[in-house]
Amino acid sequence: MSLPPLSLYIHIPWCIKKCPYCDFNSHAVKNDTPETAYIDALLNDLTEDILRYSISRPISSIFIGGGTPSLFVPESFERLLSGIKQRIPLIPDIEITLEANPGTFESQKFAEFRALGINRLSIGIQSFNDGLLQKLGRVHSAKEALAAGDIAQRAGFTNFNLDLMFGLPDSNPEDSINDVKTAISLKPTHLSFYQLTLEPNTYFHKFPPKLPNDEIIFSTQKQAQHILAEQGYHHYEVSAYSQTNRQCQHNLNYWQFGDYLGIGAGAHGKITQALPQTINRTFKPKSPEQYLAHTHKNGGAELIKMAELPLEFVMNHLRLKQGFTVDTYQTRTGLTIDTLEPALSNCLKEGLLIYRNNHYYCSEQGWNFMDNILEKFIP
Repeated sequence: MSLPPLSLYIHIPWCIKKCPYCDFNSHAVKNDTPETAYIDALLNDLTEDILRYSISRPISSIFIGGGTPSLFVPESFERLLSGIKQRIPLIPDIEITLEANPGTFESQKFAEFRALGINRLSIGIQSFNDGLLQKLGRVHSAKEALAAGDIAQRAGFTNFNLDLMFGLPDSNPEDSINDVKTAISLKPTHLSFYQLTLEPNTYFHKFPPKLPNDEIIFSTQKQAQHILAEQGYHHYEVSAYSQTNRQCQHNLNYWQFGDYLGIGAGAHGKITQALPQTINRTFKPKSPEQYLAHTHKNGGAELIKMAELPLEFVMNHLRLKQGFTVDTYQTRTGLTIDTLEPALSNCLKEGLLIYRNNHYYCSEQGWNFMDNILEKFIP
């Protein structure tokens, strides 16, 4: 049995301030963060997962997310990365991504991150407009956002992503178009451009701000996509755009239904042990205090039921413009293509999916109405 590629996600939950739209497991820093203890906990967590799931595959990508991981000092990441390499092999030229916010950028610090082998940044810009940044509760300014790209390049990062949001409170299309053009001027290899959504358990969900109407939001998205395409950024995933061969390898593995270990407070993972009957979803305690207190008893797992695998697979793979092949479906799930029926045929008949060059992928209509597709695959 051929197992999927294996990535590693590392969650660092602390940030300077909790943003009102954020539904990630993040916690505002109140005192000094327990960096030493947390690195110890991460490495113990990884050891436990390797033993629990009999992991022998090499790691194909690492993504350090949060929170704001760039709050940690380089020495902490040196110990973390060294400890990972002692426990599990890494593929040559592995992509290692660190999430960072402009308010935490320091030239020397980021040069040290690069020297450790961290070779990709994902920078949370959101907007280059001071007024909109204030409405979003961001702690950085437009000036700091502009400086971030320059600092990243001077620190030696030739591969970095900028996060942008559209459909922001009291914004207009010109704001988003200016943001996209400004981001392109910083020469990132990758852009994430996604719509603000009011997620449950956030301040914005409890106290909704005034957002542009759906028609304006859709029009803004289309204008921005046209500009990005003209400038050589390929739309390869729902909200991701990259220069040629610069897709985020870590996220590609997610959407292609690969495996990933998830360590850290609130981290999730997916581990295949046997197809199709033993594919685990893993989860770790969300509370940093609980995570630190139970280093060797962290988290749990639940099996993905075989009846749910078709939905799980298409829900991920159809986020990609390239879609999926029959061979990929069978290799990643252990199931035959007939287990996607009758939903697959119905989507083709209704024009939601297209089959071409051995790939199933979303039509323009299907891309805009993904929920209509997914509901057909619900067991």
